[in-house]
Amino acid sequence: KLIGLKKNKLKNTQIISVLNQKGGVGKTTTVINLATALSFQKKKVLVIDLDPQGNATTGFGLRNDDGTKTIYDVLNGISSFEDTIKDTKIDNLKLVSSNVDLSGLEIETASENRRAFLLKDKIENFINSPKNNFSYIFIDCPPSLSLLTVMSLVVANSLIVPLQAEFFALEGLTQLMKTIDRVKIKLNPELKIRGILITMFDKRNKLSSQVEAEAREFLNEKVYHTVIPRNVRLSEAPSHGVPILIYDKLCAGSKSYSNFVREFLEQENILESAA
Repeated sequence: KLIGLKKNKLKNTQIISVLNQKGGVGKTTTVINLATALSFQKKKVLVIDLDPQGNATTGFGLRNDDGTKTIYDVLNGISSFEDTIKDTKIDNLKLVSSNVDLSGLEIETASENRRAFLLKDKIENFINSPKNNFSYIFIDCPPSLSLLTVMSLVVANSLIVPLQAEFFALEGLTQLMKTIDRVKIKLNPELKIRGILITMFDKRNKLSSQVEAEAREFLNEKVYHTVIPRNVRLSEAPSHGVPILIYDKLCAGSKSYSNFVREFLEQENILESAA
């Protein structure tokens, strides 16, 4: 019976990486607000900040220069994964923080032959342990196709790709898809794109609508119905160290993320019934 429980536990923690190699497309905003909305639904959520800029860390109002253990300490073997998990101000939501130290990891691990699996090895030990009670682990990736991004692709069950409604967005997506396909073949055959979320949408701008139409044409049902608008309140929230869903729950950005989370959970029910 215990073996069955263990297996179940592993299956029930979903690891979802949020990535796009372009910067400023709304990755961190999406991670922060998706995680927050799920925690409001009493789901236990962990966010791993895998970006050396540490924006997810500060976006939750935590410092990334206070000398506490970060994901860098896990990846270079100084600290165990569970010892770096920190509380946030939000119930049911915890964080593994990041800071600029992480930018040195690629050079420091150059001679390791399993370095693409570093994060996976560290997380799997934790996931299989009794200490794990998370339903979701979200990974906020850096804006590049670097070793850190590859690590997140190797460990993830699925991906959410924020796509900015701007020129060149689809070209960048093509490049990302190629990387994902390579990782699937060589390193993580289970990996799948869960969905593409159109962000920074400006309904007054014809280009936004064209990008949306093209994305839906090429990627069909992979594109979420919800689009996230350009919204001043949305860009203000991180500087206050709180998610938009707490900072201003009535603004357009907040409403759109609430809609997105509803869609995310509906997708979950469909996936479960199909399994």
